[in-house]
Amino acid sequence: MSTVSSTQPIHLVTGATGLLGSHIAEKLVANGRRVRALVRPTSDTKFLSSLGIDVVVGNLVDPASCRSAMRDVSIVYHAAAKVGDWGKWAEFDSDCLDATEVLAKVAVEAKVERFVQISSTSAYGHPNEGGPPVDETAELGQNLWPIWDYYTLSKVECEKLLWRAVERDGLRLTVIRPSWLYGERDRTTVARLVTRLRAGKVPLIGPGNNPLSAIYAGNVADAAIMAADDPNSVNEAYNITSMGPITQSEWLSLFADACNAPRPRRHVPYGVTFAAAFMLEAIGRLRNRKRPPLITRYATWLMARQVAYSTEKATTKLGWKPAIGYPESIARSVLWYLEQTDRPNR
Repeated sequence: MSTVSSTQPIHLVTGATGLLGSHIAEKLVANGRRVRALVRPTSDTKFLSSLGIDVVVGNLVDPASCRSAMRDVSIVYHAAAKVGDWGKWAEFDSDCLDATEVLAKVAVEAKVERFVQISSTSAYGHPNEGGPPVDETAELGQNLWPIWDYYTLSKVECEKLLWRAVERDGLRLTVIRPSWLYGERDRTTVARLVTRLRAGKVPLIGPGNNPLSAIYAGNVADAAIMAADDPNSVNEAYNITSMGPITQSEWLSLFADACNAPRPRRHVPYGVTFAAAFMLEAIGRLRNRKRPPLITRYATWLMARQVAYSTEKATTKLGWKPAIGYPESIARSVLWYLEQTDRPNR
Protein backbone atom coordinates (compact mmCIF):
# COMPACT_ATOMS: atom_id res chain seq x y z
CA MET A 1 0.00 0.00 0.00
CA SER A 2 1.09 3.57 -0.63
CA THR A 3 2.63 5.53 2.24
CA VAL A 4 2.05 8.89 0.57
CA SER A 5 0.39 11.48 2.81
CA SER A 6 -3.33 11.91 2.21
CA THR A 7 -2.88 15.68 2.42
CA GLN A 8 -0.79 15.82 -0.75
CA PRO A 9 -2.41 17.06 -3.96
CA ILE A 10 -3.50 14.34 -6.34
CA HIS A 11 -2.08 13.64 -9.79
CA LEU A 12 -4.73 12.13 -12.07
CA VAL A 13 -3.57 9.84 -14.86
CA THR A 14 -5.84 8.68 -17.66
CA GLY A 15 -4.72 5.76 -19.78
CA ALA A 16 -2.81 4.45 -16.76
CA THR A 17 -3.36 0.83 -17.77
CA GLY A 18 -1.71 1.52 -21.13
CA LEU A 19 1.91 1.88 -22.14
CA LEU A 20 2.85 5.50 -21.46
CA GLY A 21 0.20 6.12 -18.82
CA SER A 22 1.49 3.23 -16.74
CA HIS A 23 5.04 4.61 -16.89
CA ILE A 24 3.84 8.05 -15.83
CA ALA A 25 1.90 6.56 -12.91
CA GLU A 26 4.84 4.38 -11.89
CA LYS A 27 7.29 7.29 -11.88
CA LEU A 28 4.91 9.57 -10.01
CA VAL A 29 4.59 6.97 -7.25
CA ALA A 30 8.38 6.53 -7.21
CA ASN A 31 8.67 10.31 -6.77
CA GLY A 32 6.39 10.17 -3.72
CA ARG A 33 3.35 11.65 -5.44
CA ARG A 34 -0.26 10.79 -4.67
CA VAL A 35 -1.75 9.24 -7.81
CA ARG A 36 -5.25 8.47 -9.01
CA ALA A 37 -6.20 6.63 -12.21
CA LEU A 38 -9.48 6.87 -14.09
CA VAL A 39 -10.03 3.51 -15.78
CA ARG A 40 -12.72 1.68 -17.70
CA PRO A 41 -14.71 -1.09 -15.96
CA THR A 42 -12.98 -3.70 -18.16
CA SER A 43 -9.43 -2.50 -17.47
CA ASP A 44 -6.81 -4.76 -15.89
CA THR A 45 -5.69 -2.78 -12.83
CA LYS A 46 -3.34 -5.32 -11.20
CA PHE A 47 -0.23 -3.28 -11.93
CA LEU A 48 -1.81 -0.06 -10.64
CA SER A 49 -3.00 -1.79 -7.48
CA SER A 50 0.52 -3.10 -6.89
CA LEU A 51 1.69 0.53 -6.84
CA GLY A 52 -0.96 1.55 -4.32
CA ILE A 53 -2.71 3.85 -6.80
CA ASP A 54 -6.26 5.02 -6.16
CA VAL A 55 -8.36 3.57 -8.99
CA VAL A 56 -11.61 5.23 -10.04
CA VAL A 57 -13.82 3.35 -12.48
CA GLY A 58 -15.62 5.47 -15.04
CA ASN A 59 -15.77 6.73 -18.60
CA LEU A 60 -13.93 9.70 -20.04
CA VAL A 61 -16.91 10.80 -22.13
CA ASP A 62 -19.07 10.94 -18.99
CA PRO A 63 -18.73 14.32 -17.21
CA ALA A 64 -19.84 12.80 -13.90
CA SER A 65 -17.06 10.21 -14.04
CA CYS A 66 -14.53 12.90 -14.81
CA ARG A 67 -15.75 15.13 -11.98
CA SER A 68 -15.51 12.25 -9.52
CA ALA A 69 -11.96 11.48 -10.64
CA MET A 70 -10.95 15.16 -10.66
CA ARG A 71 -11.79 15.80 -7.00
CA ASP A 72 -8.78 17.38 -5.21
CA VAL A 73 -6.60 16.94 -8.30
CA SER A 74 -3.79 19.39 -9.02
CA ILE A 75 -2.29 17.95 -12.21
CA VAL A 76 -3.92 15.87 -14.95
CA TYR A 77 -1.87 13.62 -17.23
CA HIS A 78 -4.16 12.74 -20.12
CA ALA A 79 -2.58 9.71 -21.78
CA ALA A 80 -5.77 7.88 -22.74
CA ALA A 81 -6.59 7.59 -26.44
CA LYS A 82 -7.51 5.03 -29.03
CA VAL A 83 -4.37 2.96 -29.57
CA GLY A 84 -3.25 2.07 -33.06
CA ASP A 85 -3.95 3.34 -36.54
CA TRP A 86 -6.83 1.03 -37.40
CA GLY A 87 -10.53 1.52 -36.79
CA LYS A 88 -13.51 3.64 -37.75
CA TRP A 89 -13.48 7.40 -37.41
CA ALA A 90 -16.36 7.17 -34.92
CA GLU A 91 -14.03 5.28 -32.56
CA PHE A 92 -11.29 7.91 -32.80
CA ASP A 93 -13.86 10.68 -32.51
CA SER A 94 -15.27 9.26 -29.27
CA ASP A 95 -12.13 7.89 -27.60
CA CYS A 96 -9.91 10.82 -28.52
CA LEU A 97 -11.80 14.01 -29.33
CA ASP A 98 -14.91 13.59 -27.18
CA ALA A 99 -12.97 12.19 -24.22
CA THR A 100 -10.39 14.98 -24.36
CA GLU A 101 -13.00 17.70 -24.67
CA VAL A 102 -15.01 16.43 -21.69
CA LEU A 103 -11.94 15.96 -19.50
CA ALA A 104 -10.59 19.41 -20.36
CA LYS A 105 -13.90 21.08 -19.54
CA VAL A 106 -14.01 19.37 -16.15
CA ALA A 107 -10.37 20.32 -15.55
CA VAL A 108 -11.24 23.98 -16.16
CA GLU A 109 -14.19 23.69 -13.76
CA ALA A 110 -11.93 22.13 -11.13
CA LYS A 111 -9.27 24.82 -11.69
CA VAL A 112 -6.46 22.28 -11.93
CA GLU A 113 -2.94 23.67 -11.93
CA ARG A 114 -1.92 21.86 -15.11
CA PHE A 115 -3.43 19.73 -17.85
CA VAL A 116 -0.69 17.66 -19.49
CA GLN A 117 -1.82 16.35 -22.85
CA ILE A 118 0.05 13.36 -24.23
CA SER A 119 -0.14 14.10 -27.91
CA SER A 120 2.17 12.79 -30.64
CA THR A 121 4.51 13.98 -33.36
CA SER A 122 1.68 12.75 -35.59
CA ALA A 123 -0.05 16.01 -34.68
CA TYR A 124 2.31 17.59 -37.23
CA GLY A 125 0.75 15.37 -39.88
CA HIS A 126 3.20 14.12 -42.48
CA PRO A 127 5.85 16.84 -42.85
CA ASN A 128 7.84 17.09 -46.05
CA GLU A 129 10.74 14.68 -45.96
CA GLY A 130 14.39 15.57 -46.07
CA GLY A 131 14.07 18.94 -44.36
CA PRO A 132 15.53 20.17 -41.07
CA PRO A 133 14.31 18.54 -37.83
CA VAL A 134 10.70 19.45 -37.07
CA ASP A 135 10.44 21.63 -33.96
CA GLU A 136 7.50 22.85 -31.90
CA THR A 137 6.92 25.90 -34.10
CA ALA A 138 5.91 23.72 -37.05
CA GLU A 139 2.34 23.80 -38.33
CA LEU A 140 -0.01 21.05 -37.16
CA GLY A 141 -1.74 18.76 -39.64
CA GLN A 142 0.63 18.95 -42.58
CA ASN A 143 -0.05 16.86 -45.71
CA LEU A 144 -2.82 14.73 -44.26
CA TRP A 145 -3.69 11.75 -46.43
CA PRO A 146 -7.02 12.11 -48.28
CA ILE A 147 -8.62 8.98 -46.79
CA TRP A 148 -8.33 6.79 -43.68
CA ASP A 149 -5.72 8.93 -41.96
CA TYR A 150 -7.82 8.74 -38.82
CA TYR A 151 -5.10 8.32 -36.19
CA THR A 152 -3.18 11.34 -37.45
CA LEU A 153 -6.33 13.43 -37.81
CA SER A 154 -7.40 12.59 -34.26
CA LYS A 155 -4.05 13.83 -32.89
CA VAL A 156 -4.33 17.06 -34.87
CA GLU A 157 -7.90 17.77 -33.82
CA CYS A 158 -7.31 16.89 -30.15
CA GLU A 159 -4.54 19.43 -29.92
CA LYS A 160 -6.53 22.10 -31.72
CA LEU A 161 -9.48 21.78 -29.38
CA LEU A 162 -7.18 22.04 -26.37
CA TRP A 163 -5.42 25.14 -27.67
CA ARG A 164 -8.87 26.65 -28.21
CA ALA A 165 -9.68 25.83 -24.58
CA VAL A 166 -6.52 27.69 -23.55
CA GLU A 167 -7.70 30.84 -25.32
CA ARG A 168 -11.39 30.52 -24.47
CA ASP A 169 -11.41 29.00 -20.99
CA GLY A 170 -7.94 29.59 -19.58
CA LEU A 171 -6.94 25.93 -19.53
CA ARG A 172 -3.39 25.63 -18.16
CA LEU A 173 -2.06 23.31 -20.83
CA THR A 174 1.25 21.58 -21.46
CA VAL A 175 1.58 19.30 -24.51
CA ILE A 176 4.02 16.42 -24.82
CA ARG A 177 4.61 15.11 -28.35
CA PRO A 178 6.39 11.75 -28.28
CA SER A 179 7.21 9.76 -31.38
CA TRP A 180 6.80 6.00 -31.78
CA LEU A 181 6.62 4.53 -28.26
CA TYR A 182 7.82 1.22 -26.88
CA GLY A 183 8.60 -0.17 -23.44
CA GLU A 184 7.44 -2.53 -20.75
CA ARG A 185 3.68 -3.08 -20.89
CA ASP A 186 3.72 -2.50 -24.64
CA ARG A 187 1.29 -5.05 -26.05
CA THR A 188 1.44 -3.95 -29.69
CA THR A 189 4.80 -2.90 -31.15
CA VAL A 190 7.04 -5.20 -29.10
CA ALA A 191 4.74 -8.21 -29.50
CA ARG A 192 4.56 -7.83 -33.28
CA LEU A 193 8.27 -7.19 -33.68
CA VAL A 194 9.41 -10.12 -31.57
CA THR A 195 7.01 -12.55 -33.25
CA ARG A 196 7.88 -11.47 -36.78
CA LEU A 197 11.61 -11.08 -36.18
CA ARG A 198 11.81 -14.64 -34.86
CA ALA A 199 9.98 -15.81 -37.97
CA GLY A 200 12.39 -13.87 -40.19
CA LYS A 201 9.52 -11.79 -41.59
CA VAL A 202 10.69 -8.25 -40.84
CA PRO A 203 12.30 -6.57 -43.85
CA LEU A 204 14.06 -3.26 -44.06
CA ILE A 205 11.79 -0.80 -45.81
CA GLY A 206 13.88 1.14 -48.29
CA PRO A 207 17.65 1.39 -47.69
CA GLY A 208 17.20 1.17 -43.92
CA ASN A 209 19.50 4.11 -43.20
CA ASN A 210 16.75 6.63 -42.50
CA PRO A 211 16.63 8.29 -39.04
CA LEU A 212 14.11 6.38 -36.92
CA SER A 213 12.12 8.38 -34.38
CA ALA A 214 11.30 5.96 -31.58
CA ILE A 215 11.39 6.62 -27.85
CA TYR A 216 11.23 4.57 -24.65
CA ALA A 217 8.06 5.28 -22.67
CA GLY A 218 9.96 5.70 -19.40
CA ASN A 219 11.99 8.56 -20.86
CA VAL A 220 8.81 10.26 -22.09
CA ALA A 221 7.24 9.88 -18.64
CA ASP A 222 10.25 11.68 -17.13
CA ALA A 223 9.77 14.56 -19.54
CA ALA A 224 6.03 14.80 -18.89
CA ILE A 225 6.56 15.05 -15.13
CA MET A 226 9.37 17.59 -15.54
CA ALA A 227 7.15 19.75 -17.75
CA ALA A 228 4.21 19.46 -15.35
CA ASP A 229 6.40 20.59 -12.46
CA ASP A 230 7.85 23.52 -14.41
CA PRO A 231 5.88 26.75 -13.82
CA ASN A 232 7.25 28.18 -17.07
CA SER A 233 5.81 25.34 -19.17
CA VAL A 234 2.19 26.51 -19.07
CA ASN A 235 0.92 26.70 -22.65
CA GLU A 236 4.08 25.12 -24.02
CA ALA A 237 4.60 22.03 -26.20
CA TYR A 238 7.61 19.69 -26.21
CA ASN A 239 8.82 17.10 -28.70
CA ILE A 240 10.14 14.03 -26.87
CA THR A 241 11.30 11.87 -29.72
CA SER A 242 14.92 10.78 -29.57
CA MET A 243 17.54 9.12 -27.40
CA GLY A 244 20.28 9.89 -29.89
CA PRO A 245 20.69 9.20 -33.60
CA ILE A 246 19.61 5.73 -34.73
CA THR A 247 18.59 4.30 -38.09
CA GLN A 248 15.82 1.90 -38.98
CA SER A 249 18.38 -0.87 -39.53
CA GLU A 250 20.15 -0.24 -36.21
CA TRP A 251 16.91 -0.12 -34.22
CA LEU A 252 15.57 -3.36 -35.70
CA SER A 253 18.92 -5.04 -35.15
CA LEU A 254 18.81 -4.18 -31.45
CA PHE A 255 15.36 -5.76 -31.20
CA ALA A 256 16.54 -8.84 -33.08
CA ASP A 257 19.55 -9.22 -30.78
CA ALA A 258 17.35 -8.84 -27.69
CA CYS A 259 15.09 -11.74 -28.72
CA ASN A 260 17.81 -13.91 -30.29
CA ALA A 261 16.41 -13.50 -33.80
CA PRO A 262 18.33 -12.95 -37.05
CA ARG A 263 18.93 -9.33 -37.94
CA PRO A 264 16.83 -8.09 -40.88
CA ARG A 265 18.79 -8.12 -44.11
CA ARG A 266 16.15 -8.19 -46.84
CA HIS A 267 15.10 -4.86 -48.36
CA VAL A 268 11.74 -3.96 -49.85
CA PRO A 269 11.10 -0.69 -51.70
CA TYR A 270 9.21 1.95 -49.74
CA GLY A 271 6.84 2.78 -52.61
CA VAL A 272 5.91 -0.86 -53.16
CA THR A 273 5.30 -1.43 -49.45
CA PHE A 274 3.20 1.72 -49.11
CA ALA A 275 1.06 0.76 -52.14
CA ALA A 276 0.60 -2.79 -50.85
CA ALA A 277 -0.41 -1.41 -47.44
CA PHE A 278 -3.02 0.82 -49.07
CA MET A 279 -4.50 -2.16 -50.92
CA LEU A 280 -4.62 -4.22 -47.72
CA GLU A 281 -6.31 -1.34 -45.92
CA ALA A 282 -8.90 -1.02 -48.70
CA ILE A 283 -9.69 -4.74 -48.52
CA GLY A 284 -9.95 -4.57 -44.75
CA ARG A 285 -12.27 -1.57 -44.88
CA LEU A 286 -14.49 -3.13 -47.54
CA ARG A 287 -14.80 -6.31 -45.49
CA ASN A 288 -15.29 -4.36 -42.25
CA ARG A 289 -12.46 -6.18 -40.51
CA LYS A 290 -11.79 -5.26 -36.89
CA ARG A 291 -8.16 -6.38 -36.94
CA PRO A 292 -5.62 -4.27 -38.84
CA PRO A 293 -3.96 -5.68 -41.95
CA LEU A 294 -0.46 -7.12 -41.83
CA ILE A 295 0.99 -3.72 -42.74
CA THR A 296 -0.57 -0.27 -42.86
CA ARG A 297 0.50 2.93 -44.57
CA TYR A 298 1.07 4.58 -41.21
CA ALA A 299 3.34 1.78 -39.97
CA THR A 300 5.23 1.87 -43.27
CA TRP A 301 5.69 5.63 -42.95
CA LEU A 302 6.79 5.39 -39.30
CA MET A 303 9.46 2.86 -40.15
CA ALA A 304 10.90 4.43 -43.29
CA ARG A 305 10.13 8.16 -43.16
CA GLN A 306 12.95 10.61 -43.83
CA VAL A 307 11.74 12.96 -41.10
CA ALA A 308 13.55 13.97 -37.92
CA TYR A 309 12.14 15.82 -34.90
CA SER A 310 14.02 18.23 -32.66
CA THR A 311 14.12 17.71 -28.88
CA GLU A 312 16.29 20.78 -28.31
CA LYS A 313 13.52 22.71 -26.57
CA ALA A 314 13.00 20.01 -23.94
CA THR A 315 16.76 19.72 -23.45
CA THR A 316 17.39 23.44 -23.02
CA LYS A 317 14.16 24.55 -21.29
CA LEU A 318 13.48 21.53 -19.07
CA GLY A 319 16.94 20.04 -18.77
CA TRP A 320 15.49 16.75 -20.00
CA LYS A 321 17.75 14.02 -21.25
CA PRO A 322 16.95 10.33 -21.71
CA ALA A 323 17.76 8.34 -18.59
CA ILE A 324 18.47 5.18 -20.57
CA GLY A 325 19.48 4.60 -24.18
CA TYR A 326 18.31 2.34 -26.97
CA PRO A 327 20.18 -0.91 -26.11
CA GLU A 328 19.04 -1.02 -22.48
CA SER A 329 15.48 0.17 -23.12
CA ILE A 330 14.94 -2.32 -25.95
CA ALA A 331 16.38 -5.15 -23.88
CA ARG A 332 14.04 -4.25 -20.99
CA SER A 333 11.02 -4.09 -23.31
CA VAL A 334 11.70 -7.44 -24.94
CA LEU A 335 12.46 -9.13 -21.61
CA TRP A 336 9.15 -7.91 -20.17
CA TYR A 337 7.26 -9.24 -23.19
CA LEU A 338 8.98 -12.61 -23.11
CA GLU A 339 8.29 -12.95 -19.39
CA GLN A 340 4.61 -12.33 -20.03
CA THR A 341 4.38 -14.87 -22.83
CA ASP A 342 6.15 -17.51 -20.75
CA ARG A 343 3.74 -17.18 -17.85
CA PRO A 344 1.13 -19.98 -17.59
CA ASN A 345 -2.58 -19.14 -17.91
CA ARG A 346 -1.82 -15.76 -19.38
